[in-house]
Amino acid sequence: MSNTLLVSTRKGLVVYKRGPRGWKHSKTHFLGSPASLALADAKGKIMIAALNLGHFGVKLHRSMDGGKTWKEIGVPQYPKVEGGEKDDKAPSLKGIWALEWAGPDKKNALWCGTAPGGLFYSTDLGDTWTLNDGLWTMPERQKWFGGGTEHPALHSICVDPRNSNRVAVAISCGGVRVTEDGGRSWQVGGLGMHAEFMPPEQAKDPDIQDAHCTVQCAAKPDVYWTQHHNGIFRSTDNLKTWHEITTAPISKFGFAVAVHPKDPNTAWFAPAVKDEHRYPVDGNVVVQRTKDGGKTWKVLKKGLPQGNAFDLIYRHGLVVDKTGKRLAMGSTTGALWVSESGGDSWKLLSAHLAPVYAVRFG
Repeated sequence: MSNTLLVSTRKGLVVYKRGPRGWKHSKTHFLGSPASLALADAKGKIMIAALNLGHFGVKLHRSMDGGKTWKEIGVPQYPKVEGGEKDDKAPSLKGIWALEWAGPDKKNALWCGTAPGGLFYSTDLGDTWTLNDGLWTMPERQKWFGGGTEHPALHSICVDPRNSNRVAVAISCGGVRVTEDGGRSWQVGGLGMHAEFMPPEQAKDPDIQDAHCTVQCAAKPDVYWTQHHNGIFRSTDNLKTWHEITTAPISKFGFAVAVHPKDPNTAWFAPAVKDEHRYPVDGNVVVQRTKDGGKTWKVLKKGLPQGNAFDLIYRHGLVVDKTGKRLAMGSTTGALWVSESGGDSWKLLSAHLAPVYAVRFG
């Protein structure tokens, strides 16, 4: 099991370690600064942290010694357009929404998803970045728009374990796209999603779907799960089609989804009331889990606050480790929980963190 937990919060990157007596706070990096995402290699030596410092912009830092020391590195840069940097049409980096290793066969290579909807690639652990032109210049991108944000956000990157040149990405609001050739060309990642917030004639357009988070099963890579703005969707045919799961017991709305790394039929979701409310249904923080591909569900609430709770779980706020037994979840109210039982019960690690943007096992 993974014994390191990276918690990205509005006031820094908080690290927890698990020892013989359970989970303990280890260290906080970038104290006081909004840490939006973090990524670590399998040995926990290389760490990448994304910060969003508002007026001072988006920053990236890298550690080569497990967090003992940090070095600021390059951030993705969008190309200039005619008219200069002050031109209103010139894109600029608004935030880093996804960080993923490019695959075990691509040493030191990283993918980075951003707002306003660009995908970047680095071959040198983030020192330099290249915008993926294939995705950025395709005509369909002109239909993308922000899902609750001003700009489209590319937030999910799924590198296929069978072939690292096959990568799927999800965008709010731009649907799911997949490449088979390392990013040179892109296709629609499956038909079948629908957007209730659009006029009927546009509702099934794959280019405007608000996929909140998309994940892929490591052991059965043909299977993907998506928490959509207005539903839960599953693909079992390698992103040819999506079908909606309509049996979720609490709510079909939410941001986060995690899939069991070995069992494609098991997935976890953090339900909420959508749109102008965005808080737990009936004020109860729960996780809804299926073990049979969405046919039946169990509502998991042991150890989670019940009644008068306002914890919302962001899209990167729920994660499962490589065993499928240990999960972590962080909320907008600064609560952090860990489960050692596949979600059957939860233990509160802290109720007093800053709002949690993302959790990730090291």
